[in-house]
Amino acid sequence: MTSRQRSAESNSLSPRRRTVVKAAAATAVLAAPLAAALPARAADEAPAFLHGVASGDPLPDGILLWTRVTPTAEAVPGSGLGPDTEVGWVVARDKAFTTVVAKGSVTATAASDHTVKADVRGLTPATDYWFRFSAGGTESPAARTRTAPASDAAVANLRFGVVSCANWEAGYFSSYRHLAARGDLDAWLHLGDYIYEYGTGEYGTRDTVVRQHAPAHEILTLADYRIRHGKYKTDPDLQALHAVAPVVAIWDDHEFANDAWSGGAENHTEGTEGAWSARQAAAKQAYFEWMPVRPAIAGTTYRRLRFGKLADLSLLDLRSFRSQQVAVGNGSVDDPDRTLTGRAQLDWLKAGLKSSDTTWRLVGNSVMISPFAIGSLSADLLKPLAELLGLPKEGLALNTDQWDGYTDDRRELLAHLRANAIRNTVFLTGDIHMAWANDVPVDAGTYPLSASAATEFVVTSVTSDNLDDLLKVPQGTVTALAAPVIQVANRHVHWVDTDRHGYGVLDITADRAQMDYYVLSDKTRANATSSWARSYRTRTGTQKVERTYTPV
Repeated sequence: MTSRQRSAESNSLSPRRRTVVKAAAATAVLAAPLAAALPARAADEAPAFLHGVASGDPLPDGILLWTRVTPTAEAVPGSGLGPDTEVGWVVARDKAFTTVVAKGSVTATAASDHTVKADVRGLTPATDYWFRFSAGGTESPAARTRTAPASDAAVANLRFGVVSCANWEAGYFSSYRHLAARGDLDAWLHLGDYIYEYGTGEYGTRDTVVRQHAPAHEILTLADYRIRHGKYKTDPDLQALHAVAPVVAIWDDHEFANDAWSGGAENHTEGTEGAWSARQAAAKQAYFEWMPVRPAIAGTTYRRLRFGKLADLSLLDLRSFRSQQVAVGNGSVDDPDRTLTGRAQLDWLKAGLKSSDTTWRLVGNSVMISPFAIGSLSADLLKPLAELLGLPKEGLALNTDQWDGYTDDRRELLAHLRANAIRNTVFLTGDIHMAWANDVPVDAGTYPLSASAATEFVVTSVTSDNLDDLLKVPQGTVTALAAPVIQVANRHVHWVDTDRHGYGVLDITADRAQMDYYVLSDKTRANATSSWARSYRTRTGTQKVERTYTPV
């Protein structure tokens, strides 16, 4: 039986910019909002697994398992309440758990918000497994996961779901449901903005809160971040996707605050919201508690995974070390003393790309690396695009929160790829709430006469607003007007969709890496349908993107 058949069988079981911060709300009672949002149950039904189960960071011999137990009715996320609780875990080769291959237990405590992880090793490469947790006579739902291929394995094919930017209040997570229903994913990549930090109604311009998150105020404290993560993990579509395939996740800014950098954020005011270092530490602690992610280097998310001889995946942390963003047009974007990655991370990335012996070098990249000039967009289109990017609306040439704002890091990285003849580097990107298929030129000004060093596939948002939302027009309206103008000003851009929401499916063989782009019918409807929109691929050795007319 092939891995695809096994997967299908096992799946048969499922800005608006910152507004005034209501600082007083941050001291409100923390437990009540989420308690009201959780499924009703009697106190004697505790312990319970209300937030689903998940797995992540697959290795050839291991997988990271995650859950949260609610040991008593009052022990809701962020409450700090509830007794220590022994949580058992078991891993089996079959859904019925007749062939158990590993088991153990871990203690859930209030100190970790009653979240638990089990880093299971000794497993077989490229194999489907089933796992579940138990506590006090209660069992969690069972879930499927999958290990990575052996490091030296000749792998014919890999398939990953790719998502980013899921604003709870802007709509439903139908993208997750449709990815879960496929049953053919080796893993799925979340490229950042898994949660959003804003208070109710403070992010997005449809003037409609589809469903209210918790807490209602902007999240600032450890308890706040825990409650917000807990709210997200009650979503049935998100639970369904976590239950069928391991996730590989990095953070972007909204896991902290909008436009975060190493020393602060656009959406943080020291005078009323406390020290940035305390908020950043709280956000990181909650993230690692609530996500099936291994803290890699110095408590960051940058790390590398390998999938046999076919691909390795370098995952970047582009928030912890970056210099502060600069204003458009002041020349500082080219300052070699400013950095997006930090020196250590850039050296690590360059060394990994150079030493890689896989066919493909994938880079999980939270903000767009391809250069982007606005061109001659009309004022009615320029203003909402600037608002989406968080830029001045009187005219601009680039988004300084992306690699465009840190051109020396980009120049060094792309020069490294060219100088060492490093082929088949594919950047996988989120953040911008639009779908793109790009070549990554060494010199955008002379492209395509000059070389392309890599390629980039950017996925749109799961729900977060894009241009049709900002302008309150039907999907596709803005793309029809803006895309041709953007492509004239950016000859390395093969495609851009400014309007739709959805997800990507990346399929990799030795010959090509292909991204299939899928879109939702309506993010504001829980039963939204999904349809294929476009596909682009890069063939091995070309460092260029081309359109292909059928999904894999």
